[in-house]
Amino acid sequence: MALLEVKDLHVSYGMIKAIHGVSFEVNQGEVIALIGANGAGKTTILHTITGLIPSTQGNIMFQGKDITKTQGYKIVSLGMAHVPEGRRVFAQLSVYENLIMGAYTRKDKDEIQETLKKVYKRFPRLQERRNQLAGTLSGGEQQMLAMGRALMSHPQIILMDEPSMGLSPIFVNEIFDIIKEVSAQGTTVLLVEQNAKKALSIANRAYVLETGNIVLSGNAKELMNNDSIKKAYLGE
Repeated sequence: MALLEVKDLHVSYGMIKAIHGVSFEVNQGEVIALIGANGAGKTTILHTITGLIPSTQGNIMFQGKDITKTQGYKIVSLGMAHVPEGRRVFAQLSVYENLIMGAYTRKDKDEIQETLKKVYKRFPRLQERRNQLAGTLSGGEQQMLAMGRALMSHPQIILMDEPSMGLSPIFVNEIFDIIKEVSAQGTTVLLVEQNAKKALSIANRAYVLETGNIVLSGNAKELMNNDSIKKAYLGE
């Protein structure tokens, strides 16, 4: 059984159809990449999975349970975390307060503190800046904070939306190294990323989205060598 299964998903904004019958699955422990041009519908799919916008048709199954109509805050408590596009940190709160906000669905204070120690170990910069306002961090540091905040909910799967957007090449490499570490330690990752080459380099499998439809899927390394993918997304 797949950890996350999306079946025949349709999403509309008013009269405009954004997603046309998309189906895919994410198995436990995988890194799955969703790639495609701007406007293909990648972010819409993530928002629909996490309950931020409703679907018009289809089903979303998580751990065998239908969560299609489940509210977003309940989905977090089931074991799913979302790192949104543009980071969306709480600018007027400190780094520490942002991280604690990520654990709002958890009750055991000792476990929360243990998770916080692990997050600080993975992101030493966040510990150094724990009392600093999140809005004063660099873009790369804010991305680390958004990822750390998601990990504070102790998720089984993290949905990451454009983690490399607007970052310097050094930070991009660092963020992708962290995604690999998160995966290696047992957290499943569904990755939406404009940088197709980077996404495919760390993914197990990938789905290619064009105007709300999946047009290609397969092993990530094989897709990297696909001529049409190279031409359209890898600049080769």
